Amino acid sequence: MKAEDRGAAKGAQARTGAEPGFDESLAKLEEIVALLDQETLGLESSLEKYREGVALVKKCQGILASFQKQVEELSAEDGSTRPYAGDPDVQNPAG
Repeated sequence: MKAEDRGAAKGAQARTGAEPGFDESLAKLEEIVALLDQETLGLESSLEKYREGVALVKKCQGILASFQKQVEELSAEDGSTRPYAGDPDVQNPAG
């Protein structure tokens, strides 16, 4: 994520006071990964950041699942949609 995008995301969160959404959570996760990659934190601090990162991954996965469901519901309204051939989340009926 670009620095200006992260800044805009943080600004939007501060203005609304709402819980961070996907973009904000992903930006925070990227910051944590970069910090852990630097290997400058102590063991306890690293573990705490790792826990925070795991929580953010779970949150992002939940948000994505919700978005996917919304898209499927919106697409199903016209009755003419089906998953694209490369969708890894679609179960293969033959297999």
